[in-house]
Amino acid sequence: MRTADGVPLKISLRRAQVRGRIRALLLVLPLLGFLLVAFLLPIGDMLFRGVDNRIVASVLPGTAAAIQDWNPNGAELPDDAVFHALVLDIRAAFEERTLGRVGRRLNYEKPGMSSLFRKTGRRAARIAGPPWRDRLVAVDRRWADIDIWRLIHRESGALTGSYFLASVDLRLNDRGEVVRQPEPRRIYLTLFVRTLWMSGAITLLCLLLAYPVSYLMATLPLRISNLLMICVLLPFWTSLLVRTTSWIALLQTEGVLNDLLVFAGLIPEDGRLQMIHNKFGTFVAMVHILLPFMILPLYSVMKTIPPSLMRAARSLGATPFTAFVRVYMPNTVSGVGAGCIMVFILSIGYYITPALVGGRTGTFISNFIAIHVSETLNWGLAAALGALLLGLVLALYLLYDRIVGIDNMKLG
Repeated sequence: MRTADGVPLKISLRRAQVRGRIRALLLVLPLLGFLLVAFLLPIGDMLFRGVDNRIVASVLPGTAAAIQDWNPNGAELPDDAVFHALVLDIRAAFEERTLGRVGRRLNYEKPGMSSLFRKTGRRAARIAGPPWRDRLVAVDRRWADIDIWRLIHRESGALTGSYFLASVDLRLNDRGEVVRQPEPRRIYLTLFVRTLWMSGAITLLCLLLAYPVSYLMATLPLRISNLLMICVLLPFWTSLLVRTTSWIALLQTEGVLNDLLVFAGLIPEDGRLQMIHNKFGTFVAMVHILLPFMILPLYSVMKTIPPSLMRAARSLGATPFTAFVRVYMPNTVSGVGAGCIMVFILSIGYYITPALVGGRTGTFISNFIAIHVSETLNWGLAAALGALLLGLVLALYLLYDRIVGIDNMKLG
């Protein structure tokens, strides 16, 4: 069979299918481009920064090349040619104002390296003539420390795992062995555990509070249900920062809630409760902020459950409680799953609210990621922490998919 223009029908159908696929691809290209620019590239850049270690090799290129022939496991310092290369690199970096970068990078691994490079950079122009080792040691005796040269040798590569080791409270010692961080610096594993269990507790509290509210909204008359919906959506019309600072005014020691408790005689004046800048303040503020994200998925699913199901269960002899637990609640699993996933992932990534009301015991790992990005400028450690947090979220997502099934999650 042929078409009107003489082309075989199979070929004509195949061409039409190809044109249809091309049109569909062109329609989704803007979305794919947006996902690539706004999602995939930032994540890829973050993952790369967690292992990127080009600072030492780019600022001290001659030293990085010369030190590769040195044996860091021995007991001897590098030969004089390595010291000469370091002097030349420090001079050039000091003139180009890039010496602080390598000092700051090595200071993450060994405190004092930043001051050593600054001091040497100021005096490098006056270092003249061999033996270069003696001239450099005369500037600062720390250049005779073999552990410093082992550090430079280890960090001269293009990639490093030290950021990821630091994010789980480990480090490389002077001989390149993986050891635990000193006790005062073991903070990140504690923060990861705190972030996970507090986010889980916040999710559970939101579920317990949202379930009866969503049930009322789904079963009450439309006029009352709409009024409740307005009350649920009202917080979205207020700034997140305003809502968080409002809780500070309510929960602080001299705040409204403590004043009411003292006025009612429930607590003495000198026994005011500490409800802010701790875990309690984080729980209260974040449950208040994230509660609508649990209510809306639950309500959208509950609204689709026919009321006749409960009546049928009652007519078959079930008590109201039995009918609710065995008939109604299983039909809301998809909404529960959607709300829990949404609230849990949002709570893990929050950092403004814990930073304002969490104090020392209520902050999350995301707060330290923000600190390393904006204050310490240790972007490598921030990227490693972010990558581990992303991995934890993906692992929990896969676990949820295995136990509950992502196909059972619905937003309405």
